[in-house]
Amino acid sequence: MAKKSRSHGARAVVTGAGSGIGRAFALELARRGGAVVCADINLETAADTVSCIEAAGGRALAVRCDVTVLEQVEALADRAEQWFGAPTSLLVNNAGVGIGGQRIGEFSIEDWRWTVDINQWGMVYGCHVFVPRLRELGEGGVINVCSTASFAAAPLMGPYNMTKAAVLALSETLAAELSETRIGVTALCPTFVKTNIIKDGRLPADASKLSARLMAATGMSPERVVRDTLKALDRGRLYVLPQIDARMIWRAKRLAPRSYQRLAALALRAADRFQ
Repeated sequence: MAKKSRSHGARAVVTGAGSGIGRAFALELARRGGAVVCADINLETAADTVSCIEAAGGRALAVRCDVTVLEQVEALADRAEQWFGAPTSLLVNNAGVGIGGQRIGEFSIEDWRWTVDINQWGMVYGCHVFVPRLRELGEGGVINVCSTASFAAAPLMGPYNMTKAAVLALSETLAAELSETRIGVTALCPTFVKTNIIKDGRLPADASKLSARLMAATGMSPERVVRDTLKALDRGRLYVLPQIDARMIWRAKRLAPRSYQRLAALALRAADRFQ
């Protein structure tokens, strides 16, 4: 008997579904025959995603959810189960924000709290609320959107690096705890993806311009990233590094850590000259 695909016909909840990677996940999961709850702090953009799904003949529901508020994540899970008429089978923990361009000690404490609340606590709340329900269901999947920043530790990205590293550790721990079940865990760790994270993030003007140029030149489409990630989920793979530069950084950090650290220092000096 063929193994059941986690990504086809899923009852999926996608956070940050109003744009970017989240919207791409929602559209692709609907294309694969799933019903999708599109959650976003901006209900209007979530509704736009739902409209796209419905126009293609799919089934979706828009829900406003601030992932930094546990009670709202709990309400999201209840609303999704009610709408599906069955438990959620796939959580795409995607909502996140970008920040960078300053050294540790220069970021404000408010910037740190903003980043930790969304990128870290939002992921914790999603897993805390949905994983017990998945355990009870006995099957399904969790996709946590991390970043190459979770292991690259590039300079001038302290809050972002720290929170994404925490999400990768959360994913690895969760994968170990669910290894004896039929629940898959996949951690997505891309470099640049063509989304609005730079525009909506908190970066100084110079850093924002440089990041936008790099994204335009090297960024992968969110649709391709999503397809690679869902393939990995179906195959039971934990790590997804969709771009060659992400895989090169992963290997360099592990095989030549001291050389990698020197390269990071060079990158900082280059950034200083750019500014």
